[in-house]
Amino acid sequence: MNEQEIADVMSRPASQRLLASNIPARFAYVGLDDAPRVVPVGYFWDGERIIVHTVPKAAKVNALRRRPKVAVTIDTEGFPPHVLLVRGEATVGIVDGVPREYVEAGRRIVPADRFEGWEAGVRALYAQMARIVVEPTWAKLLDFETTVPKAVEDLVREHRQAHGGQ
Repeated sequence: MNEQEIADVMSRPASQRLLASNIPARFAYVGLDDAPRVVPVGYFWDGERIIVHTVPKAAKVNALRRRPKVAVTIDTEGFPPHVLLVRGEATVGIVDGVPREYVEAGRRIVPADRFEGWEAGVRALYAQMARIVVEPTWAKLLDFETTVPKAVEDLVREHRQAHGGQ
């Protein structure tokens, strides 16, 4: 996919709702033992990239330095499901303190009445954080109203052809 196609997917209203939601992302990568991993993460969308923060010694930090390809999914539970699928390349850096993006990601997940205590706790705990920046290389929105998985698109097309366009 080219950058414009990715931007078109990411800018769709349903994609923007998912990116702004309080739903944790599912973050997939390959571990140092070559086994796949999927972990829920809070994230910050800066309009072009997905940014995740974690403990500098977290397993995913070294794994991503070795193999930076990742997949990220943000999806709803209701029907029809809305699913934003993103593949990309992750870069990892270490930053001092608690970045603004981490706090903003937390604001969407931590209940308002507990946020102040949560923020004070993380600021006291973290001297540094690993900053993982995912540059999307592919994206697809599935809303099961206007977009569906490719295999379903193909099945519908084959069915219509076999049944005279019905």
